[in-house]
Amino acid sequence: MVALIAVAIVIALALFFLEKSRKEPAPAAPAKVEAPAVTSPHLPIPEHAKPVQQKLSTAQAQAPKPHAAVVPRAHGAGRVAIIIDDMGSSMQELQTLQSIGLPITYSIIPSLPRARQVADSAHAAGAEVMVHMPMEPEGYPKQKMESIGLLVTMDDAEIAKRVSDYFSRVPHAVGANNHMGSRFTQHADKMEAALGVLKEKGVFFIDSRTSPASVGYQTARALGIKAGTRQVFLDNVQDEGAIGKQLFEAAAVARKRGGAIAICHPHPATLRALKAYLPELAKTGITFVYASALTS
Repeated sequence: MVALIAVAIVIALALFFLEKSRKEPAPAAPAKVEAPAVTSPHLPIPEHAKPVQQKLSTAQAQAPKPHAAVVPRAHGAGRVAIIIDDMGSSMQELQTLQSIGLPITYSIIPSLPRARQVADSAHAAGAEVMVHMPMEPEGYPKQKMESIGLLVTMDDAEIAKRVSDYFSRVPHAVGANNHMGSRFTQHADKMEAALGVLKEKGVFFIDSRTSPASVGYQTARALGIKAGTRQVFLDNVQDEGAIGKQLFEAAAVARKRGGAIAICHPHPATLRALKAYLPELAKTGITFVYASALTS
């Protein structure tokens, strides 16, 4: 009897534990941990590297970047001279341009308040300085011009006197180009009076070509003055992408002809575009030179 009772207890316990095992899930097997392959492009960034990456990203965000749609695939040699007109009102503009670290020619309006200071600083840094000679535009006097400018109604003596004064206000100038002058540059006799001073000083002339009828370049060459002419205006549209496209157009001209002169102004958009695109152009084989290098 005792034996039967013991067997019954054993059977009851067995049934109890069997029922309990059915109600409780079995413990999960430990997950298999695999080291990521070293070739994976999606590896997590180590914690010690994250501050460095953040610092680099911040610096890159602050630097101007060229618009991807503007950067061309073309490569090849060519020389480009960048002339910045209308300089002489701000030292900050000069410092921004100098920070690019490439040759840039500064054309200074003699009557601007920082003309001498900008000329001295640019020259001290080894850059080329020019006089930006104010000349009568079409539409004058409704179209405003500096009071020291050259008018077609002036006699040769007055023209020569004013041009000489320009050079006294802009020290270190090795050349000159016209500021405005869409009317004045069409008059060969008036241009001869102005350019005669340049010949005496042994400096070059760049025809800004503010008028397709300009005779400035031809008159300078006839006088035996080294001269060049502008091929591209960069910032008629003050937009960084548009200016970038004009810069690459200047590069295309330079590759075709050997050299190109581009003119622009110290507008904020222009300064940003030059900082972004000039280094990119240099990578494609373009050499930046001072304006005098593209005169003959």
